[in-house]
Amino acid sequence: MVTTLPVPADDASCGWFHLSKRRQPNSAHEGHRQARWAVVGAGLTGLAAARQLATRFPDDEVLLIEGQQVGFGPSGRNSGFVIDLPHDIGAPDYIGDIGTARLNLALNKAAQEILKRLISNHNIDCSLNFSGKYQAAIEDSGVSVLDSYRSGLDKLGEAYEVIEAKDIPAHLGTAFYRKALYTPGTMLLQPSALVKGLADSLPSNVTLYENTPITGFERGQEVELRHAKGSIKASNLLLTNNAFASHFGFLKRRLLPIFTYASITRPLTDDEQARIGGKDHWGIIPAHPFGTTLRRTPDNRILVRNSFSFNPRGQVNPGALAQSKRKHRLSFERRFPAIKDVEFEYTWGGAMCLSRNHTSYFGALDSNISAAVCCNGLGLTRGTITGTLLADWLAGDRNELIDFLIQSPVPAANPPEPFLSLGVNANLWNGERRAGLES
Repeated sequence: MVTTLPVPADDASCGWFHLSKRRQPNSAHEGHRQARWAVVGAGLTGLAAARQLATRFPDDEVLLIEGQQVGFGPSGRNSGFVIDLPHDIGAPDYIGDIGTARLNLALNKAAQEILKRLISNHNIDCSLNFSGKYQAAIEDSGVSVLDSYRSGLDKLGEAYEVIEAKDIPAHLGTAFYRKALYTPGTMLLQPSALVKGLADSLPSNVTLYENTPITGFERGQEVELRHAKGSIKASNLLLTNNAFASHFGFLKRRLLPIFTYASITRPLTDDEQARIGGKDHWGIIPAHPFGTTLRRTPDNRILVRNSFSFNPRGQVNPGALAQSKRKHRLSFERRFPAIKDVEFEYTWGGAMCLSRNHTSYFGALDSNISAAVCCNGLGLTRGTITGTLLADWLAGDRNELIDFLIQSPVPAANPPEPFLSLGVNANLWNGERRAGLES
């Protein structure tokens, strides 16, 4: 039986994509192909999986299939934080079980090492810097989160610095926040530039097809992937396409494609930089999960990210862009009144794949189909390491990190429609309302 699939459809206004170096996309697939390995989705997870498969099986060809251009999809639309620390929003101290936290920390740090090595070895120009991150709060509830997180970091033995209100402007160029918690281990980068560079440095036995959205899928001894101009048969299929995996018939009613939105300004003038002060580049994540993420980039732009929508088919809702831009403007003006008239150059949306219990899926879906999906907002680290380890697992490896991923709870089941959309939308609205000035 052939499954008919929706195709990715992101908006055309992603600032990271347009501000990164232009590249010539690989050709779309035409005709009919057969291979041992096919990987669907050339974001961070798929690129990592294809690279590692090609390394572990050097005599095999690996087909990597992307529905859009590389760097245009969700992996090129995030805020560019490569975060090392675990952050369990369901735990009182945001760390939770210490054993689980240490394994998540090991996964994140392993991903950082992989990315550092690849960026260095292939001279990928993605504005990588080791700035750490600030978690900042203005509301009482946000300050309480920082205090709780400090206790969790103490338990984990990880370094941090508390920044009080009077010292925040010297760090961040804004007097908006009451308290911030600085942790030094986060890397910041330009995500679309990273993804483009990773795609252009794949091993020679990886064949990347871009602009090849899969529209039909049939399971069997070989899987068949169909598209508008042909088909691909593979002995083994890896799904690294996050929420779109559910449209292939797996993990149904378990994956939540939640879109979040960002705007980025034009470069600040020398006078505007002087008016706000602060460090040359930094990244802020909010104390409240529905608050505003901010970055000051190495080329002196300010990025603002907030606002959420539930898009069940994984495709952008164009009407949400204008509404989000208005929210971004208000958030920007609150934080930077001295430069409130600086205009946004780009506004865009991008999908995160979440689950109700904040868990991912890693491992087998069928006898010849496996997946690493649902990064829960940590795509740069979780995508990189799970894609790599999925290939290692398929090559027969077992180790502490692979066993941890295999044995982790699967994403929780969601209620049926229309209750799902009603519930998710109500939670998103209530979360943004409760964030208050953090938004």
